[in-house]
Amino acid sequence: MTIEKRKKYAVLGRMALVFTTLIWGTSFVVLKNTLNSVPTLYVLAFRFSGAAILLAVVFAKELKKIDKRYIINGIVLGTLLFGGYTVQTYGLYYTTPSKNAFLTAAYCVLVPFVSWFLSKKRPDKFNFISTVICFVGIGLVSLKNDRSIELGDLLTLCCSIFYAVHIVLTAKYVKGRSVVILTMLQFATAGVLGWASALITTPFPTEISPVNIWSIVYLCVMCTAVCFLCQTFGQKHTPPSTAAIIITLESVFGAGFSVLINHEVISAKLYAGFALIFIAVLISETKLGFLKRKKPNSGTSENAAEPEPKLFE
Repeated sequence: MTIEKRKKYAVLGRMALVFTTLIWGTSFVVLKNTLNSVPTLYVLAFRFSGAAILLAVVFAKELKKIDKRYIINGIVLGTLLFGGYTVQTYGLYYTTPSKNAFLTAAYCVLVPFVSWFLSKKRPDKFNFISTVICFVGIGLVSLKNDRSIELGDLLTLCCSIFYAVHIVLTAKYVKGRSVVILTMLQFATAGVLGWASALITTPFPTEISPVNIWSIVYLCVMCTAVCFLCQTFGQKHTPPSTAAIIITLESVFGAGFSVLINHEVISAKLYAGFALIFIAVLISETKLGFLKRKKPNSGTSENAAEPEPKLFE
């Protein structure tokens, strides 16, 4: 690949990641407004089954590669994905989009410790520092004057555990395997679980307004399928530390759109908590590598490791 072409892809990769985080940021507000009239489980059922179908159509040639191992791993990851999204979405119903966005981002801090438990790989000093900062930030965001925590915030924090385990197992399962197939099977599993649990527990919504229909389509197509493709492309052509910084902006966009669209009022205490959580995630994801002087040609990303798509927004 020529230098000019590499630079072009580097720019396009960063643009793809910014676009992804921007769309994910809008998803918190769109989802919050949709939940006012469409039950949570049906929203998830539509979202994941639709995204799985879209990926299956776009990557139809990949389907022939599916084997037993793909199916088993896809079911495991899809179950974790569904559990995380379900808890997060119910949490969003009882809290604000801005708090949901930043508390969800806390899963990044948990990943090294889940990995420590499953693979005995001890976290580094940056992980411990970021954990302390993150917990202080969570306290400012979630704890009320009587030191109790609101239900929506607690549910959102619980989703971080699902997502952290999902990230660790994805890194294990994806080695030598197709990311597209594994993701498609995850979405399919989450979609099946969504429909099964929704039809068993909740009456099918008889009246869904055109606005909410378009919201579900937006969540399915843009926030799930398209964002997956953009993130995969972006991370392929962007150094991991740079990609981590850009993706971290998701929570900022989420809060920003909540203020802009839903006119959410954020107190100074919440701003402080959000800032600490953002800093903690930044430290955990980048090890402050962006502060170090780059070596010649270190900005190229052709040989950079490719972090796995988060798939959680």
